[in-house]
Amino acid sequence: MLRRAGALREATILLSRRRTTVATNFEMTMNSLNRRCFLGASTAAAGASALASLLNSTSAAAATGTGTLPHFLPQAKRIIWLTQGGAPSQLELFDDKPGLRNQFDQDLPESVRNGQRLTGMTAGQKRFPIAPSIYRFGKHGECGMELSEILPFTAKHADDLCLIRTMHTEAINHDPAMTLLQTGHQISGRPSFGAWIAYGLGSENDNLPAFTVLISRPSGGTNAQPLAERMWGSGFLPAKYQGVRLNSGKDPVLYLSNPEGLTQDRRRAMLDDLAALNKQKLADYQDPEIQTRIDQFEMAFRMQTSVPELADLSQEPAHVFERYGPEAKKPGTYAANCLLARRLAERGVRFIQLYHRGWDQHASLPSGIKSQCYDTDQPTAALLSDLKERGMFDDTLIVWGGEFGRTVYSQGVLTPTNYGRDHHPRCYSIWVAGAGIRRGHTIGETDEFSYNIVKDPVHIHDLNATLLQQLGIEHTAFTYRHQGRDYRLTDIHGEVVKDMLS
Repeated sequence: MLRRAGALREATILLSRRRTTVATNFEMTMNSLNRRCFLGASTAAAGASALASLLNSTSAAAATGTGTLPHFLPQAKRIIWLTQGGAPSQLELFDDKPGLRNQFDQDLPESVRNGQRLTGMTAGQKRFPIAPSIYRFGKHGECGMELSEILPFTAKHADDLCLIRTMHTEAINHDPAMTLLQTGHQISGRPSFGAWIAYGLGSENDNLPAFTVLISRPSGGTNAQPLAERMWGSGFLPAKYQGVRLNSGKDPVLYLSNPEGLTQDRRRAMLDDLAALNKQKLADYQDPEIQTRIDQFEMAFRMQTSVPELADLSQEPAHVFERYGPEAKKPGTYAANCLLARRLAERGVRFIQLYHRGWDQHASLPSGIKSQCYDTDQPTAALLSDLKERGMFDDTLIVWGGEFGRTVYSQGVLTPTNYGRDHHPRCYSIWVAGAGIRRGHTIGETDEFSYNIVKDPVHIHDLNATLLQQLGIEHTAFTYRHQGRDYRLTDIHGEVVKDMLS
């Protein structure tokens, strides 16, 4: 019995050891097949190259097999995208339809709407009464561009603008439309335009991120659609390429300042120790995101000096504030952010995204859009003037526009002085100016109702392809491999709009 008990105990121990060995081998095998480890090990060299752009101001796209960027000599060094969230009405601003004044409160012909899908906000309406704009238009500049009376400052730059009246999109609601505008796809998860540029072209300033975001608040208390941070996210690109939001107030970047009692030398020593630990993990796992973490800590340390100097507008002369308008000295306003955008551009930031919300006027549009123009018209014109004076207009792309347009028919009650407009993806207006863009030019025509495109449609993919070309990037060759597929900003679409180019 004792001999049997001893043999049984020995067999149990042996079996336990075998189980441990099998489990250990299984764990090692799984670790070797772990997706993150596999990607890290197989793309270590590519990851190191891709993640170097912020520190070395060099292109990262060589890691994707697209070749060193730019592909050809660029005309633009940077983009300032003035994103008007909520969809400005083209009928009140850029696309004059004077003939509608004779059709006030008449039903929009079904042949014009032609079964177009509607939002839930107007799908239940029994009528679709035509609402002519109460605002008048005039011809401006030597080009004779037609612009609204509520854009008097922008109108002074008519000869600098390329106005596109035939932008169109597939999305009919704000979130998917803004996601498409920012990322080239309605479904979230892809990199934003700014992240693509940060990845492809890197930064010209080691002390500031390549991609920054500014959000301004409307002054009129109008309906402001929320903005998700994924709008300026990096999607499947390394996280270091996402936009860095600059806030108004004491701390432009949250948690950037040292806590009370922590000296700069102590912070430096702490970061050195943390970097050493992260480098050990990087050697173990070859995870590119660990390198991203190291680089982001270093960037934050450098930004502790560069960002306060950037955000300090007190050194700007009085005439500059006067140019940007009465709101320019109020942090967080569109005017203050336009001035900040110019300062960012001067310091080598590649992509500056300025969001202004509040254009979603389903009711009381005449008063609401006038308030929005008070916020944006003078500062936008001031930014154009500032860039010109500093010799930066010719190498900067400036884009002004929203995610879709507004309907010609009224949403809700229609009166001669008040009405609202619903979402309209079939046609809307934006303008582009600056580096290599044709000046004083209008692209496209819409029908007499500003409802359908008659001539020269421009899709968001076409716009993005054209902007990329001005940055020296061939959009079909600018890709990133993710989950076995080569993705690009313009997806499988997009044609350069040659009529936009000078």
